[in-house]
Amino acid sequence: MSHYRSLVALSLAAAVACGGGDRQQRDTADTTATRRDTATLVKSVEGFSTPESAKWDAEGGVWFVSNINGQPPAKDGNGFISRIDRDGNVDSLHFIQGGRGGATLNGPKGMAIIGDTLFVADIDALRAFNRRTGAPIRSWELGRQATFLNDVAVGADGRVYVTDTRVVFTAAGGVTHSDADRIFVLDTSRQRLTPAIQTDSLGRPNGIVWDDRNKRFIVVPFGANAIKAWNGQNDQLTTIATGVGQFDGVELLPDGRILVSSWADSSLSLVQGDSIRKLVGGLAAPADIGLDPARSVVAVPRFNDNRVDLYRIGG
Repeated sequence: MSHYRSLVALSLAAAVACGGGDRQQRDTADTTATRRDTATLVKSVEGFSTPESAKWDAEGGVWFVSNINGQPPAKDGNGFISRIDRDGNVDSLHFIQGGRGGATLNGPKGMAIIGDTLFVADIDALRAFNRRTGAPIRSWELGRQATFLNDVAVGADGRVYVTDTRVVFTAAGGVTHSDADRIFVLDTSRQRLTPAIQTDSLGRPNGIVWDDRNKRFIVVPFGANAIKAWNGQNDQLTTIATGVGQFDGVELLPDGRILVSSWADSSLSLVQGDSIRKLVGGLAAPADIGLDPARSVVAVPRFNDNRVDLYRIGG
C-alpha cells in the first residue's frame, strides 16, 4: 500500500511540475508579447518648423524630416528638409532649402527613397533630390490635377505612388473636399505622373506604405476610420481594420504588424489583424511617421510642437 501511495505521490508531483512548466511557458509567451507591444521614448528632437514627415535612410544611417515652415497649402517657397543622425542629433537643419541651390520646396510632406533619389510630395508636385548632396534632380508638376499631395511610397515594381488627400483650403481658413480622392503613380521611366486609382472610398488618403509580404499597399485615411488595403492594380479596396480615424502616418514592422498615427486621439497605435491598440497617447498632431526597421525605432513628427519624438518599439 505504501508503494502505491508513493507512486501516486510521484505522479501528482510530476503532474504539478508539468503544469508549472506549462504555466511558465504561457507566462513567458505573454511577457514576450507584452514587450513586443510597447513603445519607449528614446529622444525628443527640437528645432523644426511644422515637421510633417520623417523618413529613414538605411544606407546613409540618417533621418530626413520634411518641414512645411508655414501653412500647408502655401506656395511660399520656404519649405525645407532636415537631416538628423541615427541617434536624433541634428546634422543639417536645412539640408535641402527651398530657394537655395535651385531647389523648389513649398509645403513638403511625405518622402520615399530609391537608390540615391529622395522623392518628396509638395502640394501639387512630386520632387526629386539627391539624398547624399541634396541637389535637386527633377520635379513633376501636376497643377490642377492635384490639390494636396501627401505621402509617397515605392511599389514592388519600382514605381512611385503619391496620395492626394484632395482637400482645398479656403480664404476664410476652412477646408473643403474638391472631388474624387486619388493616388498618382510615376512610371518606371520617370516620365509621367498619372492617376492609379480615383475613388472616394479612399476616405481622403493620407499615409501609404507597400506591404511586400501581402503584395499590397496599406493606405490610411484622414477623412474616414477604415485602414485600407489596395493591390495597386484596380479600384478595389478592402478594409484591414477600423479605428478612430484622422490617420496620418503608416509604417510596417518587419514582423508584419502595422504602425499608425492618428490626430483624432493623439496616438501612435499598433494594428494586428483587424484590431488596433494604442501604444502611446498624448501625441498632439502626430504626423507622417518614419521607421528604422533594424532597430524598431519609429520617428513621430509633432506637427504643432516643432519636434520629432523617437520611440523604440518592443522590449
